[in-house]
Amino acid sequence: MTAHPAAPELGRPRRRGEELAVLKLLAHAGADQTPVVLTSRDVGARIGVSQQAADRYLLALEHRGLLVRSMARRRQRLELTPAAMAMLRAEYHGYRRIFEGPARLSLSGQVASGLGEGRYYLSQPGYVVQFAERLGYAPFPGTLNVGVGAGALRKLALLASWQGVRIDGFEASGRTFGGATCYPARVNGRSGHLIRPDRTHHRDVVEIISPENLRTKLNVHDSDTVTIELEEA
Repeated sequence: MTAHPAAPELGRPRRRGEELAVLKLLAHAGADQTPVVLTSRDVGARIGVSQQAADRYLLALEHRGLLVRSMARRRQRLELTPAAMAMLRAEYHGYRRIFEGPARLSLSGQVASGLGEGRYYLSQPGYVVQFAERLGYAPFPGTLNVGVGAGALRKLALLASWQGVRIDGFEASGRTFGGATCYPARVNGRSGHLIRPDRTHHRDVVEIISPENLRTKLNVHDSDTVTIELEEA
């Protein structure tokens, strides 16, 4: 009789799944807002593992900066960190993309003048080659800068969990040029990409690249309002 390999064990998730289960349990309990009182036995019972295993997961999450554990009146208090919520948010977006497709959002802002740095950086061969290969075009040498307010910034925070097109950093002529992530965009209907450099000092300004000179094509000037529609790559 021919032996067949054993089927993989089903049921309990592996360690990563169990750690995610702990984070989800605590988020449901409100630990993203305030410390919650739960024993390791409670946590283990709710995710289907032993008290000892649950304690190991809590300790590992604490060491990774995802969980803050403290004692008050001999009771364990658990609180999720912003990094934990970012991890859960990324997990959510992964499933959302499977069932709903790429994410989209829309925001408005005012056209603003830059310092002319975009023209210099977009002309660097190390970037130009990557843009052509990964975006399908060589951008016009200059960005359309758009100033955005608090509401738009909250929307843009979602990009941290989106899939974008990576542009790698490189070295040339003794200088280091940083990487960036690009997201498909339309500005007043014109196609391009929102580019987010890994290193930037302008958090309230977004930069749009396009094969066209968007200022000219859209006939816009400083302080004019434009609408930006973004889609996950």
